[in-house]
Amino acid sequence: MQTAFAPLRSFAARPSLARDAVLVVLGSVLLAISAKVQVPFWPVPMTMQTFVVLMLGAHAGLRVAGATVALYLIEGAVGLPVFASNIPMADPIHYMAGPTGGYLAGFLVSALFISFAFARGLNRSFASTALIILLGDALIMGLGLAWLSALIGVEKAFAVGVLPFLPAEALKIALTIASVELVKRRVVSRDAA
Repeated sequence: MQTAFAPLRSFAARPSLARDAVLVVLGSVLLAISAKVQVPFWPVPMTMQTFVVLMLGAHAGLRVAGATVALYLIEGAVGLPVFASNIPMADPIHYMAGPTGGYLAGFLVSALFISFAFARGLNRSFASTALIILLGDALIMGLGLAWLSALIGVEKAFAVGVLPFLPAEALKIALTIASVELVKRRVVSRDAA
């Protein structure tokens, strides 16, 4: 039985440069949207950027995940309004070198790390999947903390750049792990059928 989604599934199933290009552009748009959406959370509102980065690393594959985050950063560097800040960016490179620069660099490192680990099959168990996703998020927060510490000192950087975001990051890590496990189960049940 042919469904309305059959052409889309067919397109997605065939690895190609065109497919990857479409996925990269759509992923960068999703990252930009996730930067602008603020979800009420405690103790600070959260954006969904790190969640999208973790999901890209877990589900998009090494080339697509890396290219997507790189395109997002390039879009920001040329002045497109893709970052979480609503401040008009007359000098986007200066913004990227500012307090959030380490987090932005961490996005790319994290997506590459997670997708590389998954491509090597290191996510076979729930525990290894959880560890990879946790380390991917730690790379974002760690690079953000390191960069921010150089600007304002370690204690202040931890107090304003890490600690308030830990509850939200824990939720995003859990959601990413759950998504990976659901995909694994679906693949196993489909292969068994």
